Amino acid sequence: MDQPRTVFLMYHELELPDRPLCQSEPGYVRYIVFAQDFLAQMERLRIANWRGVSVTSALAFQDTQSVAITFDDGCESDLLTAAPILRKLHFGATFYVTADFLGRRGYMSPAQLRELSNLGFEIGCHSMTHSYLSDLDDGGLNREIGDAKLQLEQITGKPIAHFSCPGGRYNRRVVEIVREAGYRSMATSRAYANSPSTDPFALGRIPVMRGATLNSFEDLFRGDALWKISMQNAVRNGAKRLLGNSFYDRVRSFVLHRNKPR
Repeated sequence: MDQPRTVFLMYHELELPDRPLCQSEPGYVRYIVFAQDFLAQMERLRIANWRGVSVTSALAFQDTQSVAITFDDGCESDLLTAAPILRKLHFGATFYVTADFLGRRGYMSPAQLRELSNLGFEIGCHSMTHSYLSDLDDGGLNREIGDAKLQLEQITGKPIAHFSCPGGRYNRRVVEIVREAGYRSMATSRAYANSPSTDPFALGRIPVMRGATLNSFEDLFRGDALWKISMQNAVRNGAKRLLGNSFYDRVRSFVLHRNKPR
């Protein structure tokens, strides 16, 4: 008998008219979804009789027509834009927050993070400073993973049970320290749906990219297009291993700037 499979969708900032984004780099902007597109995507889920849930709910694998809705970074649009849309549709979500980003322009303040948590949304951790974890020693990993967890727990007054890796970069030592810090799961950027047999410390997540059509979005949440994304990711991951994180990012930034619409 086939196991139930659940797609975890990954969002970042939502763009509103006349509101500057947190960052303007092409590599960042390509992951930014317009607010009206996010609303249309969530409504497509509802029309299809699917629903959005938190990571904790998704890992129970009790609803075969649900997707985990996750956000990275802790942008202010999480509270101002995403939360009202999700609440209107009675959807859950998990917001992975980068602790040191709190209070910066465009990101939530600690008070706003508490408000988001008090609305009933699950808060996860997206590290302390958004560093690539695979580049760090144990001291750096403990700060990015363990100290960030404690800081977010002090702000929200609730346990932080789920972690997501910045840039999807991790290795075996990262997994060990995430476990030791007391998390229940770790999300990666690998393109596959999760099932009860999936290692909870290697969860797959699928990014929703800027400009995605509603039909392509439906292919994502139903898991119909994951093979193509997985192949693309395999090529990128090979380049990261060959070039190293820093040089890969410089090459990627150069290519994206050259191809940026004028």
